[in-house]
Amino acid sequence: QVQLVESGGGLVQAGASLRLSCEASGRTFTNYPVAWFRQAPGKEREFVASSWRNGLMSDYIDAVKGRFVISRDNAKNTVYLQMNSLKPEDTAVYYCATRSHIQYARGVYDYDYWGQGTQVTVSS
Repeated sequence: QVQLVESGGGLVQAGASLRLSCEASGRTFTNYPVAWFRQAPGKEREFVASSWRNGLMSDYIDAVKGRFVISRDNAKNTVYLQMNSLKPEDTAVYYCATRSHIQYARGVYDYDYWGQGTQVTVSS
């Protein structure tokens, strides 16, 4: 059974930084895509960033390009999302996810395993 546990969320002011962590148990992240999604109140869950090919490849939505960085430590079976220059519109519950296939994907329904989420709140 794959379990993902996120941590690192919190309440910060606009312009601040946070680093989210996602630790996996039950299966290694190696060779599998790992992604971060977020869901703001009243909105659908959306893709934020993904890392695949053992971290050699990454992808981001335009809204976070240049501000967020996804990385992984395979030895610790942990994926990170470094979030810089945070904006109020980044406020959401952030989820990490991984899938059973090695191919890259962006869709919510493409991912099989999810963490419980961590709240990020950015005040203006």
